Amino acid sequence: MKVTFAGNPVELVGTEIHVGDTIANFTAVKNDLTPFSLSKIKGKKLILAVPSLDTSVCDAEVRRFNQEATKLKDVTVIVVSMDLPFAQARWCGAAGVENVITVSDYKDRNFAHTFGAYLPNVGLIARSIFLLDENNKVTYLEYVPEVTDHPNYEAALKAVRA
Repeated sequence: MKVTFAGNPVELVGTEIHVGDTIANFTAVKNDLTPFSLSKIKGKKLILAVPSLDTSVCDAEVRRFNQEATKLKDVTVIVVSMDLPFAQARWCGAAGVENVITVSDYKDRNFAHTFGAYLPNVGLIARSIFLLDENNKVTYLEYVPEVTDHPNYEAALKAVRA
């Protein structure tokens, strides 16, 4: 799948995900450097993949979903980026973000490859959103065509509330 990053075409690396696919698992690193495993999260999951929390669009996106998370029932919001766990913890503390789980894919890039969202040559994750049901079946997704643009917030939230 192709997206653009700052206007430049990029072929994403990994397995492209489609609505109806089931995600077995992915691993990442929590802010305290302990392992994160999707398989340990029960219920619906809204996964936000962002290039870096230290950019204006990612900052706005995660802040928005942090606010929305308080209104969502039985949904865990997970934010994945390549930021180091220390940077994620610092950013969350400074931004007052407490309603989402932030995890880092810096170590193994397991998420990026599992979800077909790895930006080669840049070493980041493409902006994308995945909604998984209780059985980790994908019920909604968006690979944002231009990585530096905002996702479709309303479509994602409508899918979560459906």
